[in-house]
Amino acid sequence: MTNIIMTGCSGKMGASIIAAAANRSDVKITAGVDLVAPKDADFVYAPSFSELDCEADVIVDFSNPVVLTSMLAYAVAHKMPVVICTTGYSEEQKKQIAEASKQIPVFYSGNMSLGINLIIELAKRAAAVFGDGFDIEIVEQHHNQKLDAPSGTALMIADAISQVRTESEYVYDRHSYRKKRDKNEIGIHSIRGGNIVGEHEVIFAGQDEILTISHSARSKTVFAVGALNAAVFLKGREPGMYNMSDLLQSV
Repeated sequence: MTNIIMTGCSGKMGASIIAAAANRSDVKITAGVDLVAPKDADFVYAPSFSELDCEADVIVDFSNPVVLTSMLAYAVAHKMPVVICTTGYSEEQKKQIAEASKQIPVFYSGNMSLGINLIIELAKRAAAVFGDGFDIEIVEQHHNQKLDAPSGTALMIADAISQVRTESEYVYDRHSYRKKRDKNEIGIHSIRGGNIVGEHEVIFAGQDEILTISHSARSKTVFAVGALNAAVFLKGREPGMYNMSDLLQSV
C-alpha cells in the first residue's frame, strides 16, 4: 500500500485523483493540503504544509507553483518522495526542484498521460527523420480556467524535439512579426476555451506533405491514473529526478 498526501486536494485534479484512488487497492489518500477544505473527506486535512503533521509514503502535487517551496521543505524534512504534476514553474523554481532531487526522489512531469509521452517519442523520431526539411508547429488547447500558457506539455514536446535538432527557437506569437518563418523555429500556440480537457497537436509541414501527430484527453482520469502510478513507482526509490520514461521502462 502506498499512502499519499494530496496537494491541491480540493481542486478538480485533486478530486479526480481521490476518486481514482478509491477504486484501487494499492494506494490510499491519507492527507490533503489545500487552502479550501475538501467536502466529506475521509483523510487528514491541513490548509498548508506548515500546519500538516502526517506520515505518508509519497506526496502527489497537483496544485499551484506558489506551494512549491513549502512542499519541498516538508518533503525534504520528512525524507518523503514527491510526484510533481503542477506546471507553470519559473526557471528559479525548476532549480529548486532539481536541488531537492539530490535529497529525495522527485518525479517531475508536465503531463502524466501515457499517450502524451508516446507522442513525445514519436515527435522526436519524426524530427530526426525530417531534419530541417519540415516546419514544426505545436498547437495546444485547454479549458478556460487554465492559468499557464503555453501548457507544460507543449513545452515538453518542444524540448524533446529540440534534443534532436541542431538549433531551435520557440516562437509563441507572430502577430508582431513582419518576416518569413525561419527554418529553426518551433511555433507554439495556445487556445483556451470551455471545458477542453487537453488537446495537443504537432504539425510537421513539408513542401509536398504534412504529418500531424495528435492526442486528445477525454477526461482528467487519464492524468489521475498516471499520477497514482507514478506515486507507486516512486515509493522506496533512491534520491534523484524521475519522469514518465523511467516509469514506462519499469513496466
